[in-house]
Amino acid sequence: MKPQNFSLLLVLLLVFSFYSKPVFAFAGIYPIYFIVAISGIARAFLYPALIALMSQLVPRHLYTNSSTWNSTMWHIGAITGPAIGGLLYGFFGEKVAYFTVMGFIAITLLLFSNVRSYPAPAIVENETLKHRLSSGLKFVFSNQLLLSSMALDMFAVLFGGAVAMLPIFAAEVLSVGPIGLGFLRSAPMVGAVLMSLFLAFRPPMKRAGRNLMIGVTGFGVSIICFALSKDFYLSLFLLMISGMFDNISVVIRATTMQLVIPNEMRGRVASVNSIFIGSSNEIGSFESGLAAKLMGLIPSVIFGGGMTLLVVAITGKVAPMLRKLDLRKLSSDGVME
Repeated sequence: MKPQNFSLLLVLLLVFSFYSKPVFAFAGIYPIYFIVAISGIARAFLYPALIALMSQLVPRHLYTNSSTWNSTMWHIGAITGPAIGGLLYGFFGEKVAYFTVMGFIAITLLLFSNVRSYPAPAIVENETLKHRLSSGLKFVFSNQLLLSSMALDMFAVLFGGAVAMLPIFAAEVLSVGPIGLGFLRSAPMVGAVLMSLFLAFRPPMKRAGRNLMIGVTGFGVSIICFALSKDFYLSLFLLMISGMFDNISVVIRATTMQLVIPNEMRGRVASVNSIFIGSSNEIGSFESGLAAKLMGLIPSVIFGGGMTLLVVAITGKVAPMLRKLDLRKLSSDGVME
């Protein structure tokens, strides 16, 4: 799905903002749910397409650098976007906020229009839809590097994510209120941006597998320490450290995907990766809430961090290829030399 579809969705939201009373009186809030669902579908198409496009725009020897800067820009947007949107909505209303977003999308479309066109990989005409859907999964499960790196990241987010519990920590443990909660939510992203800037100049190519496991281990340890902290500023620091460690795994996993996946499989494998990572975020939030109800808030977060460390230990044992990964030694066909 093209970026234009996002602008169409924003136009609908803008129309609703002008005619909110009659629209809500006729259909309730269901039109909003419909637009949110369509935007999710659009993102599902957009992510694999962007991954495939990056590999065509960036030379192979710059994959690590491109993954790092891509992560940096994403986290900067994740930090500043909600803040800017909130300020625009608070001072000028939702109509100005929507018009501003449409302006940014127009700039994006203008930039996309200047991207050189490349021929798409040949499509096998007799290939069935079922085969296309399953080929990405088969490729991932047949490649130890991809499967182990995706699984490691998925289970780390599934068990180690304390983000869903931050409102309770802010209210009941740290007693900092909504403003403090905003700082707590931003802290991991600030850490990720700082680590991205460092990795842009010191790419983790050498002993990448070891660095990946150190990153996930550090993430798990920082989450456990966060659960034990009673000081707001220490908690902020630990969340920032968790974001720094997490971004190491993001950059290494993204670079590994770029180097290992052949051009004709990039979109399909990126779709599988989005299932791995996207589902782990939502299911991880559910797991965090369920564990907190059964075990209590702090023990549940400690349990999640401990499970993250256990996942690292198991992955290191069953996936020696990942443990020994050195991105400098990946040959042109994605095979370790």
